[in-house]
Amino acid sequence: MNQLKDWGFSTHWWRGDKGEYWVLGQFILLISFTLLPIYPGMVADGLSPIAQYCRWGLIALAGGLAIVFFVGGKLALGGNLTPLPHPKEDGSLVTTGIYRWVRHPLYSGVIFAAIAYSAWQWSLTQGITCWLFFLFFNFKANQEEAWLKQKFSEYATYQTQVKKLIPWIY
Repeated sequence: MNQLKDWGFSTHWWRGDKGEYWVLGQFILLISFTLLPIYPGMVADGLSPIAQYCRWGLIALAGGLAIVFFVGGKLALGGNLTPLPHPKEDGSLVTTGIYRWVRHPLYSGVIFAAIAYSAWQWSLTQGITCWLFFLFFNFKANQEEAWLKQKFSEYATYQTQVKKLIPWIY
């Protein structure tokens, strides 16, 4: 329970004042993703060699980006890391490291890991769920950014300079 307190969970977590419901929703979405049946959109073995190479390239690219976002986000955040969208009371604004390229690298890491996994499994159900991850983390990031703007006056400027989830794109 001490770890939950260190992460910023309140003793009245059921109120959701710090975004505890977002963490619960994220947990449910991740569990659902892993339990979904693998339904191939089409047989991967029937792909042309070029299409197979593109598939493996997508897996490598998305998996590599996921690792970069996860590791870079963890290293840059350090003690600011919390699963909650609400910033820690003693937290500071991080705009260095991977945060120079994307405002929410840990969310991006989950999205790209899901893309890599669904391409590896060649699963239509997991592929559709990747869009749900994107939508969920986009909305969670919106809530987080509202709190970050309240806490850090310089956050609005940072938002205009760095993309939210996908570097140079979105």
